[in-house]
Amino acid sequence: MVLFKTALFTVLGPGTVTILVPYYLLSSRTHVPPMNLGILRYFGVLPIIGGALVYLRCALDFAIKGRGTPAPVDPPKELVVRGLYRYVRNPMYIGVALVVLGEAVFFRARILFEYAAIAFIFFHLFVLIYEEPILRRKFRESYDRYCRSVPRWVPRMRGYINVQDHIGR
Repeated sequence: MVLFKTALFTVLGPGTVTILVPYYLLSSRTHVPPMNLGILRYFGVLPIIGGALVYLRCALDFAIKGRGTPAPVDPPKELVVRGLYRYVRNPMYIGVALVVLGEAVFFRARILFEYAAIAFIFFHLFVLIYEEPILRRKFRESYDRYCRSVPRWVPRMRGYINVQDHIGR
């Protein structure tokens, strides 16, 4: 059941952010000439695929290891510190942002670059104001140790650390 709920949330949440809103923004443009990227626009496919794979891997980790979904109304019951969560605390948001940035390149659409920036600001504020305080209350010291060990957005260049050793799990 948790996989079904994860799939449903994926369609409604990230699906809206990465498909429905960009479609609306692109279809509502009034003869704005596309950015001139030529054949380079096809490099936009790489972040689209990469971002989708990042999101899907993390959603599976939430469902399998965390026994919950990415939806704020049905979050994981256990703190997920495996997979991509060993490198950054918010890889799902990074994956979604990568998809939108890839779409901006592929469709040569300045409006999608602007939308990606606005979406990332929203993600950041949501993490600061809502997610992190909830996770601190729910997982207490384990989450604090995790935050000290793993950066919020940009992976550390010093390589992999075993987060589970650092949080005491």
